Order: sequence, then C-alpha cells, then structure tokens
Amino acid sequence: MTETPQQYQTRILALGDRGDPLTVLSSTAERLRAATRGRPADVLSRRPAPGRWSVHEIVVHLADAEVVFAYRLRMMIAAPGVRLQAFDQDGWANSMQYGRLDLAGALDRFDTLRRSNLELIANLKAPEQAFGLHAERGREDAALLLRLYAGHDLNHLTRIEAMVAELSP
Repeated sequence: MTETPQQYQTRILALGDRGDPLTVLSSTAERLRAATRGRPADVLSRRPAPGRWSVHEIVVHLADAEVVFAYRLRMMIAAPGVRLQAFDQDGWANSMQYGRLDLAGALDRFDTLRRSNLELIANLKAPEQAFGLHAERGREDAALLLRLYAGHDLNHLTRIEAMVAELSP
C-alpha cells in the first residue's frame, strides 16, 4: 500500500506529537549509535524482507534526510515562502547505493548535521515565520518541520531497534 503525501504526514505527525520534538531530535543520534554499537555488519546489512531496507540503509537514509532538513530549514529562514522540492527516498537509496556507504561515516554525518540544525533552531525567534511551500504537502513552517522530523526519527528508530532485536543471534 502506497501512502499519499498527506497520509504520510498524518502518520508521521502522530508519532512526532507523542512527546517534545526537540527532545526526540536531540536524542536520536545517541539512540542510533546505541542500536548499532557492537552489532556485526552482517546483522546491520541484512534486509528483513525483499524491498525493505536494512538497518545500515536506514541509518544512511537518516543522514541524507538530515541534509534535506538542513537545506529546507535554511531556505525557509532565508527566503520565507520558498518552494520546497520533494525527494524520492527510494531513488536516493538505490542511486547512491546506501548499502555500500560507510555506516560510521553516516552516523557521524547525521550527528554533525543534527547538532548544527538544533543550534539553528534554538536561535529562531519566530519559527512560524520561517516557512516554505512543499511540492506535495503544501505550507510547512519550521515548527511543523520539527514535528515531522521528530516523527520521522521515531518511525525509523522503532524499526531499527526492532530489527536489531529480531536479527541478532
């Protein structure tokens, strides 16, 4: 079943609204490191089913999603009302061969970008004034973006932690 952009947003916001988005966003890097620390590469690179991402691929996806978050947030601040391009996550995963990229490097990229984004967010005086027009979902301001990324983190963290538990010997 394929979700529409609106269904996806509703599902992800339901996760992101379970707690304080900044708390979630601040804790994700360490949760990723804890979930992957000391795990054999074959466990982290094992796909749970055909067409499903491995833990390794999800971590690389999160690092790339943080690049997108960084860009969108900065564009929204610098040019309120900017058009925000959607991206095809499966296209990125396939064309950039996520399974072949370095897992430790992806974790480091994610952590560095996330800290930078959180610093920028902490200095925003009016998050509702920083907004963009997403190509598929419409108007999104910085406050909504935080909730979306918190939900996105929780969606993937829950999956990663379950997969590690299932796939570990």
